[in-house]
Amino acid sequence: MERLEEQIAHLSRAVDDLSDTVARQDIEIAVLTRRVDILMRREAEREADGGGSVTLGNERPPHY
Repeated sequence: MERLEEQIAHLSRAVDDLSDTVARQDIEIAVLTRRVDILMRREAEREADGGGSVTLGNERPPHY
């Protein structure tokens, strides 16, 4: 019986640790998702303003 109680205690601890990890990762994912959304909006605005031009064929890039 004591062995089972020890096992339950270890399993409970493992579940708590995993729960903390999942909660932390959920917050990190939410932050990263917001950052990606911001970057996607910025890029869409930049392309809409004409800043997203592409060098075609043998055109020289603007820094030449």
